[in-house]
Amino acid sequence: MDEAVCCYRHQERETGVRCSRCERPICPQCMTPASVGFHCPECVAQGRQAVTRPRTLAGGTVAANPRLITMILIGVNAVVFLLVQAYGNPLVNDLGLVPKAFDPYIGHTVGVAEGQWYRLLAAVFLHQQLPHIGLNMLSLWWIGPSVEVALGRSRYLTLYLLSGLGGSALSFLLAPANEVGLGASGAIFGLLGAMFVLMRRLRLDVRPVVILIALNLIFTFTIPDIDWRAHVGGLITGAAIAYAMVHAPRERQALVQWGACAVALAVIIGIVAVGTIRLGGA
Repeated sequence: MDEAVCCYRHQERETGVRCSRCERPICPQCMTPASVGFHCPECVAQGRQAVTRPRTLAGGTVAANPRLITMILIGVNAVVFLLVQAYGNPLVNDLGLVPKAFDPYIGHTVGVAEGQWYRLLAAVFLHQQLPHIGLNMLSLWWIGPSVEVALGRSRYLTLYLLSGLGGSALSFLLAPANEVGLGASGAIFGLLGAMFVLMRRLRLDVRPVVILIALNLIFTFTIPDIDWRAHVGGLITGAAIAYAMVHAPRERQALVQWGACAVALAVIIGIVAVGTIRLGGA
């Protein structure tokens, strides 16, 4: 007479069924239907771990909606633009990128050099004229989704914000003290720099994006009242971060990518510190 076989997890339960992968005896509670027979809980767990999720070029998670972050950024810019239209110049003066200037309405000096560092990021979402926000948001809609798909949401958003900060930092360092800067152009130039790096990484023809960058730089340096410092700072920051993200070694990909972002932020902080010393601020 054969010895009774019990479930490997529930020793008090006799069973005549075995896992079709590892042949462990399993009771009805431990059975998971498979294409052939049943699997035990351990084999089911191992099978789930073996299924690799699709990843972006930079190792991010592939999202169902590849334009979500781009749409949110456009929405935030649009909301701030409507607030500017409602409240007028006072909001621009409070949020714009002012290195250091005396405000006659409140009777004291304001600006980044006076410790108002929030202006470095706030100015990236600030637009005053309809053509300005229209052109920037159209550019963001054209360029952003391709970079978002390649990097993944979190990396894309980080690159966008750091590019904007990089542009603001260079503008703060080199612009006249009382000049007001605003607009998403620095961040968008960062996306252009990232697009160039991504196309090189994919071995695609980079001539179209090189021509686009060159044309934008020509406009930057020839049209009055355009802050070339923000554009150049954003372009350099975006290209540098994108390079680190797509060339990071797979075995320590996340460490290199986020480490590069931390280094970029440290450089931006250093530039702001030098600009503050130059203007004799806080």
